[in-house]
Amino acid sequence: MSKANWYVVHTYSGYENKVKVDIEKTIENRKLHDQILEVAVPMEDVIEIKNGVKKQVQKKMFPGYVLINMIMNDDTWYVVRNTRGVTGFVGPGSKPVPLTDEEMIPLGIKNSDVQIDFKEGDAVKVTSGAWEGTVGNIKTINQGKQSVTINVDLFGRETPVELNFTEVKKV
Repeated sequence: MSKANWYVVHTYSGYENKVKVDIEKTIENRKLHDQILEVAVPMEDVIEIKNGVKKQVQKKMFPGYVLINMIMNDDTWYVVRNTRGVTGFVGPGSKPVPLTDEEMIPLGIKNSDVQIDFKEGDAVKVTSGAWEGTVGNIKTINQGKQSVTINVDLFGRETPVELNFTEVKKV
């Protein structure tokens, strides 16, 4: 199996989040979870002053671009390229060029594999976030996204919650 790489996709300006949502829906519908691992619109915190009031807001680091962590093949290329709002991959002609690890560092996106000491079915405790202190059993592990899915009790119903590896510890 090929290795997943990060690729840059050019979009119409202002359509970045719509493209992200549309690609994620297509991944869900076509069951491409194992080929298109993550879609990201890099954001940065900026202090904005309006009417003399300081306010911290998030702005897109690269307006008009979306980053996709995927295994490049004909199917994934077609899905991404034919998403509404996408004008093409960044690279010469129609040949996408993956980002190098050095290019990924300033974006704050890590491409390293994290070694985990738990497996599906193990009980884990949430260590941070809205679900802090909750204990649940791991239903799925997604190495590409570096996340686990656990079921939590929400209003008397089992509800799946996706959490980063760093937000859980083995019980």
